[in-house]
Amino acid sequence: MAVQHYRQLLVWQKAMDLAVLAYEITKRSPKYELFGLTSQIQRAAASIPANIAEGHSRAHTREFLNHLSVPRGSLSELETHLILSQRVGRITEVEFDEFLRLSQEVGRMLSGLRKSVECRL
Repeated sequence: MAVQHYRQLLVWQKAMDLAVLAYEITKRSPKYELFGLTSQIQRAAASIPANIAEGHSRAHTREFLNHLSVPRGSLSELETHLILSQRVGRITEVEFDEFLRLSQEVGRMLSGLRKSVECRL
């Protein structure tokens, strides 16, 4: 069955879960971080499902494929920011482990979707 809407993509759904988790993690950030690491985390997290949606909504398969590299980059950026947050004591080990598990799942799903889209070409 062909996916008619990006919201049907499991990777988009998981990426949304990851973005929600990132926002929850940053809720406790100090005010002075609002325009620093906090905004970087939120921006990168929101970018992942947004770019999946944008790519899926493009007219051509090749455009979708090109757009799938953007969320992969945003995922790496988000992981880096959360690793830094964990290393400087802004998030707990439990939060970091949950984030990392979900992040790795989204990464695997993005790779799988990319391979699937490449097969259409």
